[in-house]
Amino acid sequence: MTNDERPGTHRVRADRAEPVGAPVVRGDPAVTGERASEAVGFDPDDPESVAEAARTVRSFAESSAGDDHVLMLRGAAACAALVRGVGSYKRAAERAGGDVSVSFIRKWARVHDLPQSVRRHVARGRIAPTAAKHIARVSGDARLHLAWATLDAGLTVREVRRLASEINNGQSATEVLEAHGVDLGTLDVSLPPAVYLELRRRASLDDVDPGTVVADALDDYFD
Repeated sequence: MTNDERPGTHRVRADRAEPVGAPVVRGDPAVTGERASEAVGFDPDDPESVAEAARTVRSFAESSAGDDHVLMLRGAAACAALVRGVGSYKRAAERAGGDVSVSFIRKWARVHDLPQSVRRHVARGRIAPTAAKHIARVSGDARLHLAWATLDAGLTVREVRRLASEINNGQSATEVLEAHGVDLGTLDVSLPPAVYLELRRRASLDDVDPGTVVADALDDYFD
C-alpha cells in the first residue's frame, strides 16, 4: 500500500500522509537526483528545528526561489513545520519575523499538505509551485482532479487559479473542469503491441469500449 492510498479502498487520499517537515520527496534521489543529499527536514517537536524552520521561512519570504521547485518545497515544509511547532499561523508569522505574513505561511503550508503523488510532480517541475498553491486551496478529490487536469490538459497557473476559485464557490470539481473543456478520465497511454492486440480483441468480443476493459482491469489491480 502506498502512502497516498486509503486503507480498505483504492481511492487515494488528498492530503499528506507523511510526518510534517519530513523531506520525503526532496530527499528521494529518484525525484531530485543528487540534490536529495541536501534535503533538510524540520521537526515541529524539536525547538532547535523549529528555530531553523523560522529562519528558513523568513529567508524564503524575502528571497526569490525563481524556478527552483525543490527550494520552494523546502520553504513550504518549513512553513508547515513552523505552524505545527508554534501552534498557529499568527504565531508562526511572528516567529519568522520580518515581513512574513500569515497569508504567505498559510499558502505554502497547504502546498506541503498536498499528497506525495502531487508533490512529486511539483519537485520534477511538471506542476509549477505557483499552480500547486492554488491546487492546495481546494480539498478532497477536487485537489486530485485539479492536479491531474493541470498535467493532462496543460492548464496554466491563471487557469488553475480561476478554477480553484470556482470550486471554492461551491461548484463541483468535475463540473468546473468539464465546463472548461477538460475531458476527465481521458489519458493517452502507450502499450506493448501484444498487449494492445489483446485489449482490442477482448473489447470486441465483449462488445465494450477498450477503455472499459482497461478500467475493469485497473479496478481489480488496485483492489
